[in-house]
Amino acid sequence: MSRIGKLPINLPEKVSVSVEKSLVRVEGPKGKLEKRFNAPVAIKVDGIEVTVNQLDKSRFAQAMQGTARSIIANMIHGVTEGFTKNVEIKGVGFRASIEGNKLNLNVGYSHPIDYTIPEGINISITDNTKLKVDGTDKQLVGEVCAKLKRFYPPEPYKGKGIHIEGEYVRRKEGKTVA
Repeated sequence: MSRIGKLPINLPEKVSVSVEKSLVRVEGPKGKLEKRFNAPVAIKVDGIEVTVNQLDKSRFAQAMQGTARSIIANMIHGVTEGFTKNVEIKGVGFRASIEGNKLNLNVGYSHPIDYTIPEGINISITDNTKLKVDGTDKQLVGEVCAKLKRFYPPEPYKGKGIHIEGEYVRRKEGKTVA
């Protein structure tokens, strides 16, 4: 049995959760989220808490019980507090700017990179090199940061590139003259 999946999720005061068949809707002060679960789990809302139960005793149902419970807990956290990731651009002349709903990155290529910011994501820039990505959907915030990193991944010798805060980049020693 899933240890995480059998724990109930307590609802804060300003959050409402509704379940229709396999669709879960969460509304809170920061916005609305909805997610469809096609897994062998039953989701119930009992006043101030949400519980996730297995429909059968298979190993897959046990895994999906914990997964569904974590996703719903993250949805509730997202509509109350939100999620934030910090991204830093390192390199000489590397910078970012925002024009409308487009993020413009100058990261050493012969052309600037324009990235359209998805709906539900806010990006703020400080010092032209530090980006703060925040939103209500944890998966979307992480996906946006990963897409930004793919434009110029950190290189191991000088450390130039787009870094996500908290990730480790293995550095290599350069060539030495003997």
